[in-house]
Amino acid sequence: MHGLAPQTNAGPAVDDGGLFVGLISGTSVDGIDAALVQFDPIHGGGAHAPTLRFARTYPMPEALAHDVLALSQAAAEAALPLDAVGELDTRLGQAFADAAQALLRDSGTDPASVRAIGSHGQTLRHRPSGVAPFTLQLGDASWIAERTGIDTVADFRRRDVAAGGQGAPLVPAFHAAVLSDAAEARAVLNLGGIANLTLLPRGGTVRGFDTGPANGLMDAWSLRHRGLRYDGGGAWAATGRVHDVLLSRLLDEPWLALPPPKSTGRDQFQVDWLDARLAGLAIAAEDVQATLCRFTAASIAQALKREQPDCARLLACGGGVHNATLLRDLTAELPGVVVETTAAHGLDPDFVEAMAFAWLARETLARRAGNLPAVTGALGPRVLGAVHAGRVA
Repeated sequence: MHGLAPQTNAGPAVDDGGLFVGLISGTSVDGIDAALVQFDPIHGGGAHAPTLRFARTYPMPEALAHDVLALSQAAAEAALPLDAVGELDTRLGQAFADAAQALLRDSGTDPASVRAIGSHGQTLRHRPSGVAPFTLQLGDASWIAERTGIDTVADFRRRDVAAGGQGAPLVPAFHAAVLSDAAEARAVLNLGGIANLTLLPRGGTVRGFDTGPANGLMDAWSLRHRGLRYDGGGAWAATGRVHDVLLSRLLDEPWLALPPPKSTGRDQFQVDWLDARLAGLAIAAEDVQATLCRFTAASIAQALKREQPDCARLLACGGGVHNATLLRDLTAELPGVVVETTAAHGLDPDFVEAMAFAWLARETLARRAGNLPAVTGALGPRVLGAVHAGRVA
């Protein structure tokens, strides 16, 4: 697996302009987001807005998605078969390579014109604390580099963990570069399987952290009771009623009250965790779904009020923006805060994270730090990722 072989930490410095590709499959495992991003050179060190040239979500093969979910949602104490993990690493690498090639083909882009690909991979385990902290993203980038011929930067999180950080979230540096506004305190909310916030104050330090589940528990509940991997538009949740006792149990989770920096994953907030809190309660399945939706909104709102009480605007991105019930619940939980998507600020909410990993690949090649120590808790700024060489010079 790519995670076990030593790799070069960064390539030679390059100028900042050019085309980059970003790839990510989030904890919802609903597809591979692929973005072709144009960066203009930075002059005098100033920030600039990237241009999204083309983007598409390519479906994850059904059998592959099933196996990812089965392993990623296994109980924390479960031993994962080594062969299954190794094979999944290769299968995901091949799927990411297929998505990159499809993106280039569908956009009519010559692979030779792309500077690099940034691939986040698929998170299988995230254990940034303890005696031997680690984070494991599968999707062997050697397959991407081999099939596309393009330099591929991957394994972004582990260097930050080695420096004492959480390894996540990594997108706040990108959010700060393109969505900050000195006139108001803002926050950017990514709604994937897990929710994370980036806090963009009017002045001061940018911070960010995971808040808990976003789509992950709702997706798992939908799959269990309807055989559907997600609740389209939040329509099923909208038919249910919030169960106050269950909501209280969910919000009593001690992890939610921990101060940042902190991060989590679907291996922590998974269906066994939910089942334990359902013990002794007889609740209709649709009411559980409605409660999970409200839990996501309430846990985000509590974290935002605690960490940035003067926030005036919340900019949402990620697959959860299509859940109208969740956005309604967020608005109700945050009176006085404008809740809107990043589309209002020129960034397609479905591809903000893919764009961020294109940006991180650019930062790696230029030997610039991609993490924010105030976000992850790392000892300092670090160049992230390993470069898997594409073409032979």
